Amino acid sequence: MPDASQLPRVLLVSTVHPATDPRIVGKIAPSLQKGFEVQILLPDQPISSNFLKVRLPLFKRVWQRVLVAHPLILLHFLRTRPHFVHIFVAELLPLAFVFQWLGAEVIYEVQENLYKKIPIKTYNRGWLWVRLFQFFDQKARQHFKIVLTEDAYLNEYQKLTKPYAVVHNFASPQWLLVPPPVPNLDQPTFFYAGVISIERAFDTLIKAVGIVKKKHPDVRIRLFGPVRIPNVTQLEGYQEVKDNLIFYGYQSQEQAFVYVKEALAGIALLKPVGDYADSYPTKLFDYMALALPVITSDLPLLTQVVNGSQCGFCVNPYDADTLAEQLIRCIENPQNLKKMGENGRNAIKEKYNWDNEAKKLLELYWK
Repeated sequence: MPDASQLPRVLLVSTVHPATDPRIVGKIAPSLQKGFEVQILLPDQPISSNFLKVRLPLFKRVWQRVLVAHPLILLHFLRTRPHFVHIFVAELLPLAFVFQWLGAEVIYEVQENLYKKIPIKTYNRGWLWVRLFQFFDQKARQHFKIVLTEDAYLNEYQKLTKPYAVVHNFASPQWLLVPPPVPNLDQPTFFYAGVISIERAFDTLIKAVGIVKKKHPDVRIRLFGPVRIPNVTQLEGYQEVKDNLIFYGYQSQEQAFVYVKEALAGIALLKPVGDYADSYPTKLFDYMALALPVITSDLPLLTQVVNGSQCGFCVNPYDADTLAEQLIRCIENPQNLKKMGENGRNAIKEKYNWDNEAKKLLELYWK
């Protein structure tokens, strides 16, 4: 393999993704490292020997990031002069045109359909930001290579001038090596990883746990992810089940997936709001790779995966009674879960794996 200094340099940059983001740090960077010198700029980025990583300040508001983080990104670009810049958030589009003007090739990754998502956002959705996004997003379609993470995004991103690729966020092969879970039947436990929000049916989950608790008082839900619900403790039924919920906050996959080993099933619910009806919850595929049966929404995109692979259950994300029935079924019939886990893992090996997606990404870079 040639010396890293002789390889084309790639800068992966975001102002919002965490320093342990599994797609950027765990999948894209290692895949590119085979043919590129990879640099990563993420908020609060730790130093690592595998890639050149640079810390960015972490801010919640767009205007704070524009005033502080964006100049730092530009300075780093001028200092290192990468051949490629791969951006993961739309707010970096104005900077991306500067990068292109200075000679870099830009890859713009669309991870969410903001045209559908903005109406349900609770912040960073002011009139000015929306108009600027729409303007620069339309320009980007003419000037940059585009990575889309969902097939449905092609309905919005049509007539693209430059090469593009749909690169799904399927499971990393490393989770296929983890031993299958062995559920703790004395204390039935379910696993959840991801943002905790109403759009992801946390209110439905609370009501369902309340129903399950009447029959199985020791039921536990381990929750890994940031809580995006104001006054979450005021949700209907929360006080009755708070002792059955274990919140860990945001954790890396390596830290969180340790707790899968005793879980009955993994929960990955989405309500059909914003662009969720068109999107896969990434954790769905992680659960399958871990040989963990899945409980997800009965949206057509998801039922095609789960029913086709026979790896879990699909329920209405608004229906707490049906969700409770499936949770109880897992608790009372654990003998059926092992086969579901095996089916999910086999589906990852055959189809829903990152290795297949990485080939499409590398092909786009070299086009």
